[in-house]
Amino acid sequence: MDGQAIKDTLGKNIKIVRARRGLSQADLAEKADISIPFLSNIERGIKYPQPEMLSKITNALGVEVNELFTADPGAGEAGELLNHLTEDIFKNVNLAMSEVFKRYLGRPVPQGTGSRPDGPAGS
Repeated sequence: MDGQAIKDTLGKNIKIVRARRGLSQADLAEKADISIPFLSNIERGIKYPQPEMLSKITNALGVEVNELFTADPGAGEAGELLNHLTEDIFKNVNLAMSEVFKRYLGRPVPQGTGSRPDGPAGS
């Protein structure tokens, strides 16, 4: 991995973690005591922070330094959580729709008529 690839990975991962924490660039810049333009340049792979600055950023994000140099920080955990949430949402939507059918049509919703982005419901 060359120097630019390291800058790009670091910047992308700071942006990913920041977004997962629900922080704007202004929020993170304030927490890390850095300027918004400098943070923006780091996230875009234009600038690379000195170790002290990187420490401030990781502390503000609540992550370890090494997490910002991986391919996708927390992807396994976040992806698993997203899958569970998606399943739960579809389950609850299907239950709600079934209840609507029961109340207003006097019969339950036919099984297998709901759809998910990745295929039929319940698959």
